[in-house]
Amino acid sequence: MKRTWLAILALSCAAVPLGAQTCPFNLDHIAAKAKELVDVTLDSATLQLAGKFLSSGKTNESEAKSLLAGVKAICVRNYEFAKEGEYTPDDLQRVRNQLPQPQWNRIVHAQEKNESSEVFTRTEGGRITGFAVIAAEPKELHVVYIDGAIDLDKLSRFGGQFGIPPIPAPDAARKPSK
Repeated sequence: MKRTWLAILALSCAAVPLGAQTCPFNLDHIAAKAKELVDVTLDSATLQLAGKFLSSGKTNESEAKSLLAGVKAICVRNYEFAKEGEYTPDDLQRVRNQLPQPQWNRIVHAQEKNESSEVFTRTEGGRITGFAVIAAEPKELHVVYIDGAIDLDKLSRFGGQFGIPPIPAPDAARKPSK
């Protein structure tokens, strides 16, 4: 889980955060309890610049820019707490409540001892137009919000790079193996 967050932070640090853009989440109640905070907000122009940093041997700059073309903003909030229990299940529920149904649906919920991860999608007109991730650890909380569409086939090409875990292409699950 930590490698994925490091990749998100690396991408975020590659671009310049813009103060004018705000995250749609109100997380003040959590930020007030944290000993450390990472607060990154990127708009679409900054994300296109970041696309230059995503190109590598497997992908090129135009593929990276294409992946980010439908994204309007990315907000990353990471909180570290001095001790366990400084944020509560009610605090997490307040974050979830900011993703109202029926626009937002939880598509993944993974629970492992004291850790949980949830992925939500926003759908408009049959298209996924937003993603949100809430990952909770005993002394850390991570919230990621992506406003816009991301093509999962394109995203799969970045798997295994930049600390991003391998991502199977959606069509790969349907194709018979050789």
